[in-house]
Amino acid sequence: MPTMYVRIPEDRIGVLVGSGGETKRELEKRTGTTVAVDDEEDAIRVSAPDEQDPGGVLAARDIVLAIGRGFSPPRAFRLLKEGTYLAVLDIKQVSGKREKMAVRRIRARVIGVKGRARERLEELSGCAVSVYGSTVALIGEERELDRAQRAVQLLLRGSEHNTVFRLLLRGRREDSFEALTAPSEPLPPGGE
Repeated sequence: MPTMYVRIPEDRIGVLVGSGGETKRELEKRTGTTVAVDDEEDAIRVSAPDEQDPGGVLAARDIVLAIGRGFSPPRAFRLLKEGTYLAVLDIKQVSGKREKMAVRRIRARVIGVKGRARERLEELSGCAVSVYGSTVALIGEERELDRAQRAVQLLLRGSEHNTVFRLLLRGRREDSFEALTAPSEPLPPGGE
């Protein structure tokens, strides 16, 4: 039986379980796993039947981690889409600053006034962004995730918001240009 243990902040366990266990049941149903809060291990246990492909356990683990990093369940369930991944950046490691006030100030740079910087980051990168504790978590497709990670790292290191957003916008334009210039598939005989 494939089994994994995941630790998430205690205040996020209620979000994982959901009202009347609704979120936990949906997670189990959509991934074919069993999710249990293991008080002895102080962790969340994710397991699947022996014959089950371990892919469900890995997907459930990532969703639990995403919820633990501040994502709402509907946003975390985006991880079930093929080619969508989770990345977690530790503000302390990226910025090199360990003092509580410095981390708080740096977090505020990613969030912005009334959440506008985070919203703009999501809009331009295509990733969902969550700032929780001393981490910034991202959910997106590989290319989006790569761009968003670089943008967040720049913000954490003190780059100007406008500079970072212009870089993201340029990346989006390049993607659009690539899509327009990509060779199209030939039409089948008969033109349809």
